[in-house]
Amino acid sequence: MWGRRRRGVGPSGSGTEELRARRREREAALRKARRQEQLVSKRLLREDTAAEEGGQDGAEIVPDPLSEDEVLELLRGVQRASEERKRSLGRLRWALQNKETQQKFVRLDGSIRTLIGLFTSSLADMQMEAARCLHELSHSSDPAVAEACLPVTSYLLTYLSGHSVEFMELCLYTLGNLVVESEAVRKQLLPQGIIPVLASCIQSPHEAVLEGLGYVLSQLLQAKEAPTEIIPLVLDSVLPQHMLRLVCSGLKAGIGTAVEFAWCLHYIVCSHTANAALLSLGALPALTSLLLDLASEIPQDAPEGLELLVCPVLRCLSNLLAEETGCEVQIQDERLLVALFLILQCFLQQHPFIVQECLWLLNNLTADKPFFCSTLLSLDLLPALLQLLPCSQMASVLVLTVLCNIAEKGPGYCQQLHQQPALPLLLPTLTLPNPEVVGQCLELLHLLFLHWPEVTQL
Repeated sequence: MWGRRRRGVGPSGSGTEELRARRREREAALRKARRQEQLVSKRLLREDTAAEEGGQDGAEIVPDPLSEDEVLELLRGVQRASEERKRSLGRLRWALQNKETQQKFVRLDGSIRTLIGLFTSSLADMQMEAARCLHELSHSSDPAVAEACLPVTSYLLTYLSGHSVEFMELCLYTLGNLVVESEAVRKQLLPQGIIPVLASCIQSPHEAVLEGLGYVLSQLLQAKEAPTEIIPLVLDSVLPQHMLRLVCSGLKAGIGTAVEFAWCLHYIVCSHTANAALLSLGALPALTSLLLDLASEIPQDAPEGLELLVCPVLRCLSNLLAEETGCEVQIQDERLLVALFLILQCFLQQHPFIVQECLWLLNNLTADKPFFCSTLLSLDLLPALLQLLPCSQMASVLVLTVLCNIAEKGPGYCQQLHQQPALPLLLPTLTLPNPEVVGQCLELLHLLFLHWPEVTQL
């Protein structure tokens, strides 16, 4: 990107150098912030019938907290070997939707042990009800509740093979929720072999299982210890090539699955530990091809949620190009620029955050090599780029940075910029109250005057 350049642009005063240095620092901080932006969240699989025991007609209504005696009575009902046990489990599952009840339950001696006993029983209906109770506990925001579930992790891993799709999906989302909340859970799961288990599951033909697996993996990859303890294990497995395959299958594999694994790839790229491995798997051309396919789908019948897939794909490409790996020479396809502007046009109104992601990629594409600068001008895409100036402060900064990338290439590029209606649109930005936008505009004008002094006479 523009801020990564080491070479100068010609004679200039100390004021201009200071301006450039400050902007480079800002860009480094912005990029770091984008890399740190995470999607840590919890998922809850709850049927519409989950509220039946509470007499409600929907799962959104949280039950009132139970007293300690009431929780104890529920536990005793679950422990009794009677025909009422399943009904007691259903009532317990409903009650565990309340945070206070969760905390009281895990403090009871033998509570988790009882659930594990039913979770590992040979009775399928009991096993499923116990799994749903554990899933409710996994959704707690209290780390103590997650750590109380530590004894169940090995069983959750075991049941990721040879069971029904519904049961496997429930186990996966329970694991993913526990991973979010507790470092102790993550540290226990690694020696228990969670990565080899996930590597086996990723070859499942079932979309629900694959999407749940992507959720677990995305939560693991966001952990603070991921670069040193988790990503090396992932790279030593078959996961990366299958992740890339599922992402690049796009809509064929299911939008949910592709989204989950696209974010997984994004977190790996941002770790700075695996880009060489991803590049060796052909990540750059594969993701470029995917972006072209997605852009071709947009004008016809774009599925709901497509922006959630486009966003991490754009980020992966942007951050791979920002790593100074030399990978930018691998993609010189003018269709990529066309795809970017199609995506911009499609998502500008409803999903404006995509504009910033597209501009980051455009910035990195035009930073070092003249190919995309020339292509942008020859395809007459500059007017469309200039129309993005008023979208937002960040969009203005990035549009101006792309123009700086073009102007830096020399007199011919500066002349073409001047022949377009660029300069009249730029001058009003100098009156804006935002110092970042004004600073970037001043740098662009400096480059234009430096490389093509005739601009002052026209």
